[in-house]
Amino acid sequence: MTESIAGWIWGRNLRAFLELLSGYAGYAFDETDWESIEAGVQDTDDEAPDSWYSYPLVGPNATFEVALAQAVGGQEVSVSVAGIKTPELRLRADTLLSAFGSVRQPACSTAAHHVPLPLDGLDA
Repeated sequence: MTESIAGWIWGRNLRAFLELLSGYAGYAFDETDWESIEAGVQDTDDEAPDSWYSYPLVGPNATFEVALAQAVGGQEVSVSVAGIKTPELRLRADTLLSAFGSVRQPACSTAAHHVPLPLDGLDA
């Protein structure tokens, strides 16, 4: 059975979230993926379903379709992950959403892993 999970994370944690989720699929997330996602999510609005950005993470362990949209006026990114086929993957993906939605400091201290969203400097 294929299931989806949805929630939100802080925008500054988006890359780390996607890197870890990709690992569960067995997909080697790289700079090209990040550049595509970073550009794609810029003009999204989580209140406009047609504006969400969708990106596949296809690996030997799983195939996820990740839909992303920024919260206009906030630092949050809404996330939906489709293609979750096992209870273990559901638990892992749900845990990532919970963790990256509650961490208030950047997930990584290096600038290369920092999500430069337009609202990045605001206090959450």
